[in-house]
Amino acid sequence: MNYEDITYEVDGPSAVVTIDRADRLNAFRAKTIEELIHAFKRAWADTDVRGIILTGAGERAFCVGGDVKQRTETGDYGPSENGLFEATYLHRLIRDVPKPVIAAVNGIAIGGGHVLHVICDLSIAAEHAKFGQAGPRVGSFDGGFGSAYLARVVGEKRAREIWFLLRQYDAAKAEQWGLVNKVVPSAELLPEAKAWVAEIAQYSPTALRFLKHSFNADTDHQGGLSQLAQAGLDVFSVTEEAKEGANAFAEKRKPDFGKYQI
Repeated sequence: MNYEDITYEVDGPSAVVTIDRADRLNAFRAKTIEELIHAFKRAWADTDVRGIILTGAGERAFCVGGDVKQRTETGDYGPSENGLFEATYLHRLIRDVPKPVIAAVNGIAIGGGHVLHVICDLSIAAEHAKFGQAGPRVGSFDGGFGSAYLARVVGEKRAREIWFLLRQYDAAKAEQWGLVNKVVPSAELLPEAKAWVAEIAQYSPTALRFLKHSFNADTDHQGGLSQLAQAGLDVFSVTEEAKEGANAFAEKRKPDFGKYQI
C-alpha cells in the first residue's frame, strides 16, 4: 500500500507507525484508520518486528481524534477503500496484535487520539504532551475502551473527571495518575521508545504473546461495549445535537446545547 496519511518504517526490532497529518494535528479520517490497520497487520506479519511504536508527526500533536473538520464538510469521516470507518476495529487490532504496542506521545493526545494511547500496552510521553477528552464538546463519545478501559487504568473517579469536565492534563499529571509509564524530553521520545522495544526483543516472543493476551482477557468484554457504543454513535452523529457540536468546533465558537437538555 502507498500510504497517504501515515508513514511506516522498521528500525531493528521496532516498527514505527506515524500518523502523518500534522496540518490537521494528526486527526484521523477513514483513510487514516484504513492505513493504520494495514500497518499494524504488516508489523504483525513481520517476524523481525518485536514491538510496534505508534506516534504522530511533528511536535504539536500525537493525535486529536476524528477529523471534525472533515465531518463538518462531508457529514462523515471521508471515503475509504472498503467504504467503512473502522476505528473500533483498529482498537481491537492494537489489543490483538501479539506484540507490545508503545504509544510515543509527542504532543496533544485528545479525544480519539487519547483513546489510541490509552489502549496501547505502554505509553511514553514527551514533557510537553497534553492529555484529555473532547467528545461531549463536539457531539461525540466513546462508551467502550475509551471510557470503560480508561477507568481500569486511572480509576473510576479520575476517568469520569476526564470525560465530564474535558480538561487537559500535562505529562507530569498523566504519569502521576498512571496514564503514562514515563515522561522524557521531546528529543528523547522516539529513542526511548525504541530502547524499550530493543529490551523487549531480548525476551521470549511466545511468553510475551501469552502475557499480552492474558492482560487483555480481563477486559475483552469491553470490546462488546465498543461495538454497542459505535452503533449508538452512528445514530447520534446525524442528529442536530451532534451536528451542533461539530459545527461549533469548525466555526470556533462555543456550542449551544441548551435546547437538548434531558
